Amino acid sequence: MGALEFRFRVLFCLALLVVVKAEVYIVTIEGEPIVSYKGGVNGFEATAVESDEKIDTTSDLVTSYGRHLEMKHDMLLGLLFEHGTYEKLYSYRHLINGFSVHVSPEQAETLRRAPGVKSVERDWKVRRLTTHTPQFLGLPTGVWPTGGGFDRAGEDIVIGFVDSGIYPHHPSFAAHHTDPYGPVLKYRGKCEIDPDTKKNFCNGKIIGAQHFAKAAKAAGAFNPSIDFASPLDGDGHGSHTAAIAAGNNGIPVRMHGHEFGKASGMAPRARIAVYKALYRLFGGFIADVVAAIDQAVYDGVDILSLSVGPNSPPATTKTTFLNPFDATLLAAVKAGVFVAQAAGNGGPFPKTLVSYSPWITSVAAAVDDRRYKNHLTLGNGKILTGMGLSPSTHLNGTFTLVAANDVLLDSSVMKYSPSDCQRPEVLNKKLIEGNILLCGYSFNFAVGTASMKKVSETAKTLGAAGFVLAVENVSPGMKFDPVPVGIPGILITDVSKSQNPVYDPNVSLNIALDLIDYYNISTSRDWTGRVKSFKGEGKIGDGLMPILHKSAPQVAIYSARGPNIKDFGFQDADLLKPDILAPGSLIWAAWSPNGTDEPNYAGEGFAMISGTSMAAPHIAGIAALVKQKHPTWSPAAIKSALMTTTATMDRGGRPIQAQQYSETEALKLVTATPFDYGSGHVNPRAALDPGLIFDAGYEDYLGFLCTTPGIDAHEIKNYTNSPCNYSLGHPSNLNTPSITISHLVKTKTVTRTVTNVAEEETYVIKTRMAPAVAIEANPPAMTLRPGASRKFTVTLTVRSVTGTYSFGEVLMKGSRGHVTPDLASQIAILTAEAAKEREQAAKDREQAAKDREQLEKLQAENADLLVRMETLSSQNMTDPPPPPSRFRVPISPMQSLGSLTPNSSIGGSSQMDPPALVRNQQTPTIVTNTPNSSINAGGQVTLTTPEAQTISDNGQTAQGVNLPSSGDGRQPTTLEQQRMLPNHHEGKTSTVIAITAARATQLPI
Repeated sequence: MGALEFRFRVLFCLALLVVVKAEVYIVTIEGEPIVSYKGGVNGFEATAVESDEKIDTTSDLVTSYGRHLEMKHDMLLGLLFEHGTYEKLYSYRHLINGFSVHVSPEQAETLRRAPGVKSVERDWKVRRLTTHTPQFLGLPTGVWPTGGGFDRAGEDIVIGFVDSGIYPHHPSFAAHHTDPYGPVLKYRGKCEIDPDTKKNFCNGKIIGAQHFAKAAKAAGAFNPSIDFASPLDGDGHGSHTAAIAAGNNGIPVRMHGHEFGKASGMAPRARIAVYKALYRLFGGFIADVVAAIDQAVYDGVDILSLSVGPNSPPATTKTTFLNPFDATLLAAVKAGVFVAQAAGNGGPFPKTLVSYSPWITSVAAAVDDRRYKNHLTLGNGKILTGMGLSPSTHLNGTFTLVAANDVLLDSSVMKYSPSDCQRPEVLNKKLIEGNILLCGYSFNFAVGTASMKKVSETAKTLGAAGFVLAVENVSPGMKFDPVPVGIPGILITDVSKSQNPVYDPNVSLNIALDLIDYYNISTSRDWTGRVKSFKGEGKIGDGLMPILHKSAPQVAIYSARGPNIKDFGFQDADLLKPDILAPGSLIWAAWSPNGTDEPNYAGEGFAMISGTSMAAPHIAGIAALVKQKHPTWSPAAIKSALMTTTATMDRGGRPIQAQQYSETEALKLVTATPFDYGSGHVNPRAALDPGLIFDAGYEDYLGFLCTTPGIDAHEIKNYTNSPCNYSLGHPSNLNTPSITISHLVKTKTVTRTVTNVAEEETYVIKTRMAPAVAIEANPPAMTLRPGASRKFTVTLTVRSVTGTYSFGEVLMKGSRGHVTPDLASQIAILTAEAAKEREQAAKDREQAAKDREQLEKLQAENADLLVRMETLSSQNMTDPPPPPSRFRVPISPMQSLGSLTPNSSIGGSSQMDPPALVRNQQTPTIVTNTPNSSINAGGQVTLTTPEAQTISDNGQTAQGVNLPSSGDGRQPTTLEQQRMLPNHHEGKTSTVIAITAARATQLPI
């Protein structure tokens, strides 16, 4: 282990300390972009659009003004710097006025001081935050028929995907399986040519395909041999998300000779426009992502699907709502584009969202009703539960169990970690053939150099009857998904901490330990530890068929949680996030054969993966269906229709549950709150007929910004080119289908405006609220004609100070059957003493951020020396360091079968120490250069800043916070920071409103 630990120490130091002198900066300058230019420049007429209107990209006015802006960008740079000392990457003209440029920090400072420059921000990274879900959501019977059937669902709606590209040859994106596609006149995006095949990426279904990598190249992160300088998906993620939203209907999902069902997108007739800005090893850069969004809106997309988010709240701006990324999306919404974004995968901890702004629909991830289970039956009759999408061993037979470490060809192969069964050439085929091969989960799985797919291939090559991959101890935050394999196989873990296990004397509750003990007892050895005979037996069950559960949907463990934050100090915002819950776990969809993001699906055409990255395209596709039926609706109206028709009850008629960690760090279920699921779980059928909507436009969002405390009006104008002439009085008055008040003192009245999008109807308003807060709605009833709007107020009064959030509802029941909205309202109340403590903690958090910046500066100044030292050290390594991790589960200690004390195989010559199967507590060491922090072998980052405090679920203060690293828009990772729903009011709607109150100060998490 010493050498392995040393390699990773070097790898991490290099990753943290290697810097380049020049960096990418995003610059905004004076002057309005195309979307908001109202005239005033000689020779250029106005190009501004009204709120929710598309840019007329065919207009000569738009083209000429866009050229004018780009010339200004070039002129500014030419005046300030000598030619060859900088590289302009992009000109942003449509949604924001500015550019990205590769310059030195000194040049960036020159830009900051230049006349006409409004902001200069260093670029930052972003990360990549189905056969069954259409049926689960009721699309085939309740939604698609209303639009002419699946072959017309989403017709002529263009969904833009800012992701890792697309594999255009996949049947999910084929044009020949359906009626011919005609042109979409409103869309004018281009299609790049594959530099290798010289073929066009577009085919009628795919109508746009472009890639953006200038910032990645300038940063030295882009590798054309694996990242592909084209829209081709080298990761798999982009193809997967595109297929979820708009993939063709009825595509057979076949792997290893088994069909798992037929795949379909939510809107199978919608068109796909690809804007590749994410890459498989490093994620992406905001400069590239902003350029992709800017181009997508200019090209004329209707919907934007973003399974991407920042690694943390933007530190360069005072608020989470104002930065180049969110400002660009605000302009996109002004241009009439609906935006769905993954909420993030930092759950189940509070304040882990990476999608903040009210103009964005932030999507949380749900576990649907489908589960995959399997079992291993031992010779002693014990049944070990596990998972594995595999066929069973021969029904009437049992098979001998042999551990990989006991069947080595030579003891010298121990340096390859043979117990993880990744190298068939180091194992004795004669001893494995016809038996079940036992393999151990090693550190290699955590870093992505080992996979269950490879275990299966090894077992098949050696003629095994099947295999078992065992993980003895599961570290907090670890999550294992079932993997389809071609031979009998199962993954088993230590589930001694499982929630509420049902007692059965034949079912083991301590799976991996029972397997090890049984194997050791039944395997006889000589005094050296060499095996004399294998006597253990077992058989593997059939894991191919899913089990459907009524306790669905549930909020997935990894799905990011609220409350929402408004700044880098993690102060609570007066805005509910996430907005909505959608399926995101174990989602089957298209995959790119080039993709290496998931080692278990390398070379495959489909993959079943999890994350909020999978939830967001569900909402994007469903939004396309709403847009198809209501083409004139604004993005806010579509968002309202989705939110006001959600379900907060599961299929069993109980409140939706959320996966959470218990005090023993085992998985448990708790009653979910709007901080887990927003308004509730999406109900597509009801969303098509919401009855009432809460509409909002660009001016309303400006009012929200101008009313939010702590946001400087000058900063707002820098990003929006608009003065603060409009105030809402309080941010909670933004007309959204939720109410959030983070600091309720005495009494607060908020106002909402609803618009009737159905026939004339009378609504009776009822309220429910937790005892700590009194709630009253006025008027108690109102009648609205078609198209009419009406205001109502909700008054909240503090009854008692609890120190925690309170939740409630406002229910509007219509005379024609609509129930809009079911307003679940969050309220939080803290005493003045608690407020002071939280204010001090916020200040401490800001100081800690400054300290980190100073540390980074010191590291940068000494980078060259440190790199030379590490490089010199690395020359002593016998093996090159493994590649960066992309494995989706947190690092597990190397234990039991994965980290056994070496022993001789039968017939071997080694004299290594016995016994073979002993439990080993060795853990690989990862070294960080961050003060007061560490990363343990469970993939946890432990922050121990003395000043940091957090309020736990029970309201107590705790020192030090353990946060699992979270990943790419799916579920937690290690190194990268990881049916028709029951309609209880058939044909009605139910809207969740969050009312959060008296959150006087905020603590960092």
